[in-house]
Amino acid sequence: MNNKAAVIAEPGKQELFITREFNASREMVWRAHTEPELYQQWVGPHGMRMTIEEWDFRDGGSYRYTHERDGHKYSFFGVNHEVHSPDRFIGTFEFDGLPERGHVIMGKTTFETLPEGRCRVIHQSVFFSVEDRDGMIASGMERGVNDGYEKLDQLLMSLDLASDK
Repeated sequence: MNNKAAVIAEPGKQELFITREFNASREMVWRAHTEPELYQQWVGPHGMRMTIEEWDFRDGGSYRYTHERDGHKYSFFGVNHEVHSPDRFIGTFEFDGLPERGHVIMGKTTFETLPEGRCRVIHQSVFFSVEDRDGMIASGMERGVNDGYEKLDQLLMSLDLASDK
């Protein structure tokens, strides 16, 4: 089954929603979002190498990672406000390449069990301004999300095959 992420950003609002279904259990999809050795294998656009510099996935913990391609580096960081396994996590997200700080995004990611061992992920991002949200969309975020989720499909399939052995 070929799943594509639905990105919903209503005009004039400071939020966006990303919804995607996976052919894997909620627990497996949760692991891929919360375990650094799995996370770094799928997040971001094709052709980028990811390095995790900090990963403390608990209430109050923080993270920092860098994507790199052709000598260009893009760093992201944030703080986990709530981690409730395997239902949801809530935290901040920032890009470290803007001229000034303060463009913090508050995100909530939920994991729903679907029939036949499948899972739905719903991510809500709330931005400080409509301009920040629209800038994120204009940056190619949707392509990066879909590229990453394609890689996640492959990773989940390989993890599922490995667990069958």
